[in-house]
Amino acid sequence: MTIESGAPAASAALRILSHLAGQSRPVPAATLASALSLPRSSVYKLLGVLVDAGFVLHFAEIRRYGLGIAAFELGSGFARQEPLSRLGHPVLALLVDRIAESAHLAVMHGRDVLYLIEERAPRRPSLVSDVGVRLPAHLTASGIAMLAAMPAAQVRALFPDASAFTRRGEQTGPETYGRLRRILTETRTRGFAVEDQTITPGLASIAVAVIDHVGWPAAAIAVTFERDAHDEQSRSRLAEETTRHAHELSRRIGGVTSTR
Repeated sequence: MTIESGAPAASAALRILSHLAGQSRPVPAATLASALSLPRSSVYKLLGVLVDAGFVLHFAEIRRYGLGIAAFELGSGFARQEPLSRLGHPVLALLVDRIAESAHLAVMHGRDVLYLIEERAPRRPSLVSDVGVRLPAHLTASGIAMLAAMPAAQVRALFPDASAFTRRGEQTGPETYGRLRRILTETRTRGFAVEDQTITPGLASIAVAVIDHVGWPAAAIAVTFERDAHDEQSRSRLAEETTRHAHELSRRIGGVTSTR
């Protein structure tokens, strides 16, 4: 692919930014050129423009490139406009209407999940996952769903050692990276994440990641229910409806509908 002036160059610059956003650490220009099938000389020119504009940082000592402060400000602007909340509310409302169980939308916040929306079904128990609450990602269905859609290197960076695996009272989830990795593999195979009484005794959850346009888990939709109120067939239906509505929200934010 030859980089020209105008739209092709803009497209290539956006591809570079999207690729950098998906990496856990800065990368060499040659790696970018290879990963994106772009001429190396053109990649260097575009990186120079992006560095000057503040969207990319050049780490000269290690000859690598990462996202700059201007890219962070774009992300902050996205968060300020609350598009996930605005687009997610009607999707969750439809989901709750169909399944008559409570649902919520969460995003990753470091090693935690942050709950943006709670849509409670009538006559269902109150949940600890209220708007603004943060919980350890590895203990929640929402967190497991998003972690399962991340590259292994990113998950490892979030959970480098045993101290990263926070406990919640007497209830425990995975306590080692090896155990977490097995749970994430099971989640990818199953197609959705599960949590059974890890957060609240008597309650279970099913969650599916909402994937954005670069294949990144922008959020997760989860449903929470009394664990003894649903048999295997009923839980399967909950999983199907949660998956369908997560894919719908992914479509609305301009994303894709499959995990890594």
